[in-house]
Amino acid sequence: MGRTEHYSSVAIFGAAALARATPDQARAALDDALAAGVNHLDVAPRYGEAERLLGPILPPVRDRLFVGCKTTRRNAGGVRAQLEESLAVLGCDRFDLYQLHGVTDLEELDARADAARAILRARDEGLCRFAGITGHDLGAPVAHAEALRRYDLDTVMFPVYPRLWADVDYRRAAEQLLSICAERDLGVMAIKAVARQPWGDDDRDRFATTWYEPRREPDSIARGVHFALSTPGVHAFCTPGDLDLLPLALDAAERATTMDDDARVAAIDEMAGLAPLETP
Repeated sequence: MGRTEHYSSVAIFGAAALARATPDQARAALDDALAAGVNHLDVAPRYGEAERLLGPILPPVRDRLFVGCKTTRRNAGGVRAQLEESLAVLGCDRFDLYQLHGVTDLEELDARADAARAILRARDEGLCRFAGITGHDLGAPVAHAEALRRYDLDTVMFPVYPRLWADVDYRRAAEQLLSICAERDLGVMAIKAVARQPWGDDDRDRFATTWYEPRREPDSIARGVHFALSTPGVHAFCTPGDLDLLPLALDAAERATTMDDDARVAAIDEMAGLAPLETP
């Protein structure tokens, strides 16, 4: 993953899947991820019960995982307090990566100036090894590129899935961001690899705990995963926030192959008519 010099598994265990899990489910999911070769964990205070559930089970395997955590707080004191609280809850002396979470437009980036500086200070002090930025919405690539102009960050995390590559503006901004990351040797993590579209209005159709409608069938999930991992400059993808989809995503990662141009175009065309995701 770029200058972090961490050889990340292509699948990052997305702890958002533990938001409403039981302790037994959390332990089983972590065990399954480790057994599949995952060596990278993504967690955040906003992920429901995830930090609390991981607290008792993470320390024994801490040396096997690159641990990334996040904050949505804006003021420096709040960022520092949340960082220290997450470290305590998760039983960690330091994080491998600490990130500005959910920065998706320039206005939000401006509002996070103190937060960014607090994270960089924490890196200097050794509370985290690396600093990064994440974002979900259509404006993420533009905001992240600007963040890299302002701050010495080590990683980015943003959406990469076929529907967004059908959007000319998003694809252009994303490829520009990926180019900047390649020039600076930064780590790049994809989210929403198995996304399909926003949920409809009928809650009865919600078959997963993700905030968006994900792909459902194994071959379709694999197509999304392979698209993300075939995107030049992407190092790894976060598994979706649903425990039932986790084994399917891990299997897709295990079978990952590089899509050729024709397959990528077909994947884009297949989803071009769907609505893109925006955080609710």
